[in-house]
Amino acid sequence: MKTKEKIIIKILINSSIERVWEFWTKPEHIIKWNYASEDWHTTKAENDLRVGGKFLTRMEAKDGSFGFDLEGIYDEIKDNEKLDYTLLDDRKVLIYFLQSKDGVEIIQNFEAEKENSIELQKQGWQAILNNFKAYAEKKF
Repeated sequence: MKTKEKIIIKILINSSIERVWEFWTKPEHIIKWNYASEDWHTTKAENDLRVGGKFLTRMEAKDGSFGFDLEGIYDEIKDNEKLDYTLLDDRKVLIYFLQSKDGVEIIQNFEAEKENSIELQKQGWQAILNNFKAYAEKKF
């Protein structure tokens, strides 16, 4: 069996670990930051945050031309520290949330899919992380 290529992306969030965790895991927040560009949005988010629990996000182009679901099952959860899950296409994703004096560093390690180039996947996932940073650092 061929090993899937892994991609790692990171970002530093100037916020508390509790706020970062809540905004990352609660559907009412996920729909507000989970998109790679302004012409996309997340129209649906479900998250059963427990080992064996399922999550689903529906991303769609705002013009209605295309959309897709991203679904997975949680393999391991450590509140405010780590999410480990398997996507329905059998790719693994590991996310670390590391508290430091400068904020919270999020490190995402995921197995690449075959349809899009590694660089395009990295750019897309990083753009979503950048949107998360902007959302999590907002003053509400």
